[in-house]
Amino acid sequence: MSTAEVSSTTQQGATAPGTGSSAATQPGGKQDTAQFGRETAGDGAFVRQPNRFTDRVTRDSRSAPGEGPDEHGHWPVEAGRYRLVVSLACPWAHRSIIDRQLLGLQEAISLAVVDPIRDEKGWRFTLDEGGKDPVLGIGFLSEAYLATDPEFAGRVTVPALVDTITGRVVSNDYPQLSLDLSTEWVDHHAPGAPDLYPEASRAELDPLMADIFTDVNNGVYKAGFATGQQAYEAAYDALFARLDVLEERLADRRYLMGEAITEADVRLFTTLVRFDAVYHNHFKCNRQKLTEFINLWAYARDLYQTHGFGDTVDFDHIKRHYYLTHPKINPTGVVPKGPDPLRWLTPHARG
Repeated sequence: MSTAEVSSTTQQGATAPGTGSSAATQPGGKQDTAQFGRETAGDGAFVRQPNRFTDRVTRDSRSAPGEGPDEHGHWPVEAGRYRLVVSLACPWAHRSIIDRQLLGLQEAISLAVVDPIRDEKGWRFTLDEGGKDPVLGIGFLSEAYLATDPEFAGRVTVPALVDTITGRVVSNDYPQLSLDLSTEWVDHHAPGAPDLYPEASRAELDPLMADIFTDVNNGVYKAGFATGQQAYEAAYDALFARLDVLEERLADRRYLMGEAITEADVRLFTTLVRFDAVYHNHFKCNRQKLTEFINLWAYARDLYQTHGFGDTVDFDHIKRHYYLTHPKINPTGVVPKGPDPLRWLTPHARG
């Protein structure tokens, strides 16, 4: 497992089964104002729940085709067997969408897209005819969660890799899932697919991705979901300190690791592409906009204009999800019209 992000099967911060939000647990206290009360510490800091399902699809699985996981929780690699459930709004899911596209795994792993509006029952398949996923036959992703673990009481999250034979969730472990697309599905990669997780670079790549996760990917959430001033400011300061470091890093290289796109670029991009549309305003990450960074803004546009990145972005889903499903933060439910997405198509002068 990558050291970039840590997974756990411990169900901390649990919520009602199948729900997309959690109830307040301290009447009159901090958690009354929290978007996810049971993922909020006493000081108002947001503490993300661990990933519940951490099985993997691997080349070394001892299971035969069609079978379930082996004794190590490894499922066999089989083209057409697994369904990747995503939200186009979610940055964690967006990683796997980009990786699937870059690696040419569209035929090997099918894609299910949920409605961007997550209600009290969680992620819904209302974009599909009849309100059910045509392959899995379910109306809510929570149904697959509960079919896998009837005792599950956490917040249902995407991405989720679901086995179409059993209807069980194989993994919602988003950091490992994206790495496995690069390292375990190699027999199904398109010719000329990039090596997003080069073995020779992992000693540098893993800590870089860990810093990006802690301060940027999760940092915007720690700022946005904080209910205490000190917790908010700590997340805010760490976020912009890390962005300053990345701004300097990108001054003399096209991508984070040099001249080739890696998983680190995928992970940073999914936060940057949402920054001005959501995080700057909605999550109070407002020291400056992405467009006010010289290198990061040019770098983000460079990626956006690369196949697999910009063509997987849906600003409508992104804005409607954040502004309509966080009533504690945006009680009016007003969705902003801007910023103008055409700015992403302006010349970037990188490479």
